[in-house]
Amino acid sequence: MIKGLASSVMMIRPIAFRYNEQTATNNHYQKMLSELSPAEIQKRALHEFDTLVAHLKARDIEVVVVQDTHEEDTPDSIFPNNWISFHDDGRVGWYPMYAENRRLERRKEILNILQEQHCFLISEMVNFSHYESDGRFLEGTGSMLLDRVNKIAYAAQSLRTDARVLKDFCETFGFESLTFKAFQTVNKERLPIYHTNVMLSLADDFAIICADTIDDSEERNSLIDCLKDSGKEVIFITEDQKHRFAGNVMPVVNKSGEKFLVMSSTAHQSLDDEQIKKIEKHCQILSTPLHTIEACGGGSARCMMAELFLPKNAPSK
Repeated sequence: MIKGLASSVMMIRPIAFRYNEQTATNNHYQKMLSELSPAEIQKRALHEFDTLVAHLKARDIEVVVVQDTHEEDTPDSIFPNNWISFHDDGRVGWYPMYAENRRLERRKEILNILQEQHCFLISEMVNFSHYESDGRFLEGTGSMLLDRVNKIAYAAQSLRTDARVLKDFCETFGFESLTFKAFQTVNKERLPIYHTNVMLSLADDFAIICADTIDDSEERNSLIDCLKDSGKEVIFITEDQKHRFAGNVMPVVNKSGEKFLVMSSTAHQSLDDEQIKKIEKHCQILSTPLHTIEACGGGSARCMMAELFLPKNAPSK
């Protein structure tokens, strides 16, 4: 297996996906699809979700699909990587969320499903959610890009990525942090990007970055140098490509050791021939349409997958 790449992912199959007003205050990628009924939005999002799952499974990548429930109003449940992370020592991170209705996505029974139905081993749940009472947030691998081999946590500071919680995470899980400020232009104003994983993606031997989002040249150069020093080829994308979710992509590896970079068709189509050539030196591109999910949710392929790095028990005979 290739260290630092997941061969198993967890995905939450949505029941009532829609535009989330609570997250739209600082997620400037979200759009209202007022021409579509709620039922049509859910239908389209579900089809996009199921198509991505089918494509992953067809490449022999293990996908644990957990069905969402009607018990709570959780319009963003399709993005589990923000509230939970899984680690190869059996620990699970449990994160403080900015939007109150996103806090309802945290379901402890999911841990039971992973253990009892899929043979994953969980040694401890490390709960950071108490920081919500102080108005401090760290939204999992949306807020942090984790280089699990070199133990570096890359994080763009924002309302959803708090320095104190990040420090706690790094001390607990043994990471060093590299923080910076990343911006996007909204109505001619430079505003913080809500999640790091829309402008940066890490694979085992390359990284995709929208360096133009980092206005401070020292911070920009420091980040690029760190990526290169850790042995990664740096592939640059533009702000327009970032807006088309070309940074919100995730590397995975299948059971045969074949590597893939998972992205939406919108992201794929935004890349030029030279960028595609650079990526395909390292892995295959796997893309599917995620138009409804990207528009209403303001997130793309990477946000839909929580990497399952947990150790696994042999299934009982």
